[in-house]
Amino acid sequence: MPATELTVTAAGTVAGKQLLIPTGQEGTYYPHIQDWLTAQRKNKKVVKDVSAQVLVKGIKQWAAFEEKAGSKTVRTVFKIT
Repeated sequence: MPATELTVTAAGTVAGKQLLIPTGQEGTYYPHIQDWLTAQRKNKKVVKDVSAQVLVKGIKQWAAFEEKAGSKTVRTVFKIT
């Protein structure tokens, strides 16, 4: 499953899930989402799968992950093709 990193903007809540709208250009392409996860784990970063908690407008398949960066939470969203 190839995956492309997306830049998204939060647009409220729909049915208890956060609605994200893709904005800007697509980011890094990975042959498989596991490649990104492996790189994060090698860098000792703890990531949490939050795909079930978000909706991405206009995308049929996606994966979303959260990680702590200091006091901030960074969310990374991928379009699965």
